[in-house]
Amino acid sequence: MPRKGITGHDDWVITEALATALIALEQLPQMHQPATHMDDIKKLLAAGCQSGTVNLHLAQAKCRLFPAADREAIYREYGLEDGQA
Repeated sequence: MPRKGITGHDDWVITEALATALIALEQLPQMHQPATHMDDIKKLLAAGCQSGTVNLHLAQAKCRLFPAADREAIYREYGLEDGQA
């Protein structure tokens, strides 16, 4: 059976990359954030995710970017309980 796409899990890779990019851009000072591009990234992320999972991907990305941060606090920030991951 042939792989779907290039890696066999292209959609997942792109979703994780978009979520990570958005979280990283949010860390820039407000005046340096590319708001239009960030809005586009949010739209692409929402279009590529299963319904209701955008916040989960964002929380997971933030946990990856900030491994020393309080994971439960990050999940709460995105309206999730840690058990939902």
